[in-house]
Amino acid sequence: METPVAAAPAGDFFPSFLLLGFATLVAALLGAAHRLGLFYQLMHKVDKASIRHGGENVAAVLRAHGVRFLFTLVGGHISPLLVACEKLGIRVVDTRHEVTAVFAADAVARLTGTVGVAAVTAGPGLTNTVTAVKNAQIAQSPVLLLGGAASTLLQNRGALQAIDQMSLFRPLCKFCASVQRVREIIPTLRAAMAAAQSGTPGPVFVELPIDVLYPYFMVQKEMVSAKPPKGLVGQGVSWYLENYLANLFAGAWEPQPEGPLPLDIPQASPQQVQRCVEILSRAKRPLVLLGSQALLPPTPSDKLRVAVETLGVPCFLGGMARGLLGRSHPLHIRQNRSAALKKADVVVLAGTVCDFRLSYGRVLSRSSKIIIVNRNRKEMLMNSDMFWKPQVAVQGDVGSFVVKLAQGLQGQTWASDWAEELRQADRQKEQTFREKASMPVAEHLNPVRVLQLVEETLPDNSILVVDGGDFVGTAAHLVQPRGPLRWLDPGAFGTLGVGAGFALGAKLCQPDAEVWCLFGDGAFGYSLIEFDTFVRHKIPVMALIGNDAGWTQISREQVPCLGSNVACGLAYTGYHKAAMGLGAQGLLLSRESEDQVVKVLHEAQQQCQDGHPVVVNILIGRTDFRDGSIAV
Repeated sequence: METPVAAAPAGDFFPSFLLLGFATLVAALLGAAHRLGLFYQLMHKVDKASIRHGGENVAAVLRAHGVRFLFTLVGGHISPLLVACEKLGIRVVDTRHEVTAVFAADAVARLTGTVGVAAVTAGPGLTNTVTAVKNAQIAQSPVLLLGGAASTLLQNRGALQAIDQMSLFRPLCKFCASVQRVREIIPTLRAAMAAAQSGTPGPVFVELPIDVLYPYFMVQKEMVSAKPPKGLVGQGVSWYLENYLANLFAGAWEPQPEGPLPLDIPQASPQQVQRCVEILSRAKRPLVLLGSQALLPPTPSDKLRVAVETLGVPCFLGGMARGLLGRSHPLHIRQNRSAALKKADVVVLAGTVCDFRLSYGRVLSRSSKIIIVNRNRKEMLMNSDMFWKPQVAVQGDVGSFVVKLAQGLQGQTWASDWAEELRQADRQKEQTFREKASMPVAEHLNPVRVLQLVEETLPDNSILVVDGGDFVGTAAHLVQPRGPLRWLDPGAFGTLGVGAGFALGAKLCQPDAEVWCLFGDGAFGYSLIEFDTFVRHKIPVMALIGNDAGWTQISREQVPCLGSNVACGLAYTGYHKAAMGLGAQGLLLSRESEDQVVKVLHEAQQQCQDGHPVVVNILIGRTDFRDGSIAV
């Protein structure tokens, strides 16, 4: 039998409803007060008389992180942070294109193991950096990009150069943030710097709206009307703006930690290292491929070199690892990599990826045992579902792994005939190069011979920056970096135009080194105007242009495959004269000066030692040295 439920008295419903409505109203008001920063302002006041500005907070964080250089192209949105950096002793270097500023920051990051920093203005200033930021992402360079932006109050209201910058950079960067209040500058930048270096390094982006960078009195002048408001609506708007301004600057100058946050760097487990030790100890024909990740902190390059020598395994070096073993080390194999990989029974891919550079893994033998170590899991397993399979895949820091591997194999030796077989193949290939260097070309100079003479002239303290296609591809076989972190190329993205920025960053990081830039004549078009930057900032670098009047790497395939050289032709332009017009020194090498190549190179070196940037325009002919090379 059901028990009837007594109906609630009608009079009880209305007080409950009113109570619920009142509670909802109070919650909404409290939420609005929180969003408006009213509670925060009760505890953190605004110093309306202060002339300090947010740019000072930016500079303080950069200095606390050991940043020595800030690369930029000036704009009103970012002027306060540039001025503040200058006052704190951070060298501000302005370039002629924003992309160069980011390339320079990238070079600093690679050569120092710290974060390279660039700052550019809003809108087109930022969009001009996209290629360099993407290049840094693929090359895994820890770069901090600081971008100006329209006032926080004027976002999406048609302000000058205002676009959705965050959506543009989120796919390119590990960390993206837009600072909305002055007090957020310091913690946001610290988090960005840590993110850039943790895990797999990469670029990060922090947007700094103009009203968080300029001082209170200037923002107030732009935001709040000097005349008393009229009417209730006018007074409401005025109150909102005054409060918005107060929340923007509340707590702005209160002390905050400015130094680096701890980094998160993955490490191989002892079990993984031991398994790799066991596999390698049973190898008869082991091979190691070292990539750029091996040179990342915390393992210094000299410690890594000792580990590789202790390991005693023949190795190929790529990216920033080029030069790790010096110029002519018996363990360093330079040629015939594909053939060596087919014969090896154990291959250690230490920071090397199975992308197009290893034919997506197809160059690896199915019978080889593959050990791969990389900080990035997705990159580590690239194409492993198609053309190759790892025996052991280790997600961890490459340099530390190699050191531990060498320690685990202490005293292990391998038959010398394997390394000698690889060295003999090297010698045969180099003999082929000598034969090609002696062959006459139809006009101008033989590029193979020129690059052999560059190799003989290059000093031990040199840093090589390479930017180009055919000429640089030839140089990669012939010119050897003299040590680790002394070869700067764009990386897997294959970007043209890195040369001037990389040279700028390299020379600032290592002022006592000779910076030699090897350019193709096509690539040099991107960098020519930056010789104005080198002159103004007294940055003596040396550019060698392999000028064959064309985009030769493309035409090598386009002409035989498609029967046309359309869009591949350039002219034997007087680039040395253009450089002289910008205040640099210019030299010319052609067939008429064929026996003067070394003399002219020495003259260029002397000009650099005297403080002048130099362009050597080398007119070269065409050879079959790179016939069949892949350009796509």
